[in-house]
Amino acid sequence: MREHLKGFLEHLRFNENASAHTVRAYESDLSQFLDFLCGHLGRTSSALAPSDLDHLHARAFMSELHKRGNSKASAARKLAAIRTFGRYLRREGVIDGDPGALVGTPRREHRIPAHLDVDEMSRLLEMPDTASPLGRRDRAILELFYASGLRLSELVGLDLDDVNLSGRVVRVLGKGRKERIVPFNTSAGAALRAWLADREGFAVQAGGTRAPRKGGADGRRRRDALFLNYQGGRLSTRSVDKLVRRYVAACSTRFGISPHALRHSFATHLLEAGADLRAIQELLGHARLSTTQRYTHVNAAQLMDAYRRAHPKA
Repeated sequence: MREHLKGFLEHLRFNENASAHTVRAYESDLSQFLDFLCGHLGRTSSALAPSDLDHLHARAFMSELHKRGNSKASAARKLAAIRTFGRYLRREGVIDGDPGALVGTPRREHRIPAHLDVDEMSRLLEMPDTASPLGRRDRAILELFYASGLRLSELVGLDLDDVNLSGRVVRVLGKGRKERIVPFNTSAGAALRAWLADREGFAVQAGGTRAPRKGGADGRRRRDALFLNYQGGRLSTRSVDKLVRRYVAACSTRFGISPHALRHSFATHLLEAGADLRAIQELLGHARLSTTQRYTHVNAAQLMDAYRRAHPKA
């Protein structure tokens, strides 16, 4: 079974063009399922057979996750991994049935992610000390998060060539390695220009070397990170997460405000201002509109106001 799992992960990586993060998530979830099967059936890993992947064992695994206190969202993700693995094995002729087809998906809790209102967001953007180079970098990071609604991984993955300052757009590599073009406002543009004036000094401090080309030495663009740390290397997701939380803690009493919450603030404020839901979907890089509908929310007062303005008999 471990060899089948290895083949499945290779299929995801090379045939489905899945990101490294997605492949790691599948590997973790499915390895956990196989480990459960070993304990549940009293066998070693090498003794597991493809026929052991049936719906009864998948249900038993879901029950075990519930006993351990796993969230419904986590359990649903692991079940989705089992279903995808099962379809792969059936397509390869390894098994006949679909081990996840007869297992119900746990109903997820629909929680509204934490977000900041417009005034809180304005205060947050003013928090970095723009008298210092790192403060100007942090201001550019916060401005770009709010102006474009980027995911944390998308922001740290940005290269210099991805930013068009004159056109005020940024090229983003999103989930599934899908590229999209996202605009940013004049405030973010000014913050980026200020940071780029400082950035060269950090790059030189790192030795003035460039990272390898994206596709080798075939003329394609080089990978020069947009946001650097004080040593001249690319900022990590953990570092950006920490700096966002630090600035939020300094200016707000809100808890749970992360880079993802800034993305939600971006979507919420656009929706409140009357932006079309499909336009927001494109800006966020969601594959399905239903994802955007869950991601955004409108309070009751806004709904009543929209009803009064739009309904002819209101």
